[in-house]
Amino acid sequence: GLFAILTVGLAANQVASGLALTILGLGLSGLVGTGYVGMKRDPAPHLHLAGLSDLPLVGDLLFGQDAFVYVAVALVLGVWWFLGRSRAGLVLRAIGDDHTATHALGLPVRKVRVLAVLFGGACAGLAGAYLSLAYTPFWSPGMTAGRGWIALALVVFASWRPLRVAAGALLFGGATVLQLHAQAAGLGLPGQALSALPYVATILALVLLSLGRRQGGSLAPAALGREFTPHR
Repeated sequence: GLFAILTVGLAANQVASGLALTILGLGLSGLVGTGYVGMKRDPAPHLHLAGLSDLPLVGDLLFGQDAFVYVAVALVLGVWWFLGRSRAGLVLRAIGDDHTATHALGLPVRKVRVLAVLFGGACAGLAGAYLSLAYTPFWSPGMTAGRGWIALALVVFASWRPLRVAAGALLFGGATVLQLHAQAAGLGLPGQALSALPYVATILALVLLSLGRRQGGSLAPAALGREFTPHR
């Protein structure tokens, strides 16, 4: 909400505002969360369907996850439908490409941008909740470990397409799990190198995508990062 006030309401620079709020968020979360450090809790409960969750190989994978996983799948499908199949999604995409023209047509550019920022912030908050309620059932300062920046990279990797974002997230998650299994197997590789594996995989995917993209074929919204000030 604060980011929306700064960038949409006050037309502040989006990159500078984002970096400032990132630093603010790290300090504020550390202050507010002091009482939660070291406090352990039971992880989020997993789904169990008799007969289905016990199936070999696919049982736990499809029918034994926590609620966050199924909400994430529903979010991806919902956003895909919204952007590609609904009138409101078409309006959002049009504003992202040319806010001046859409404002001239009478579309509520600022309102749509604020709602989009709030939705993105809510999804980021849900991801943070997953880390401390399901992934590792405790809280500590800085536990995101840079995953938010990877999320930004995945958006570029996916060319702003929801289904590709899901595929990129699976790539990053797979690299993370591979790193954990490699450490458990005692392969003799430095732990730091294994910890960097998910980030290296993401960088390589971005490089390959850039090499394979046609010249001038950027799929980013044309008005990305541009401030909008309506002129009456």
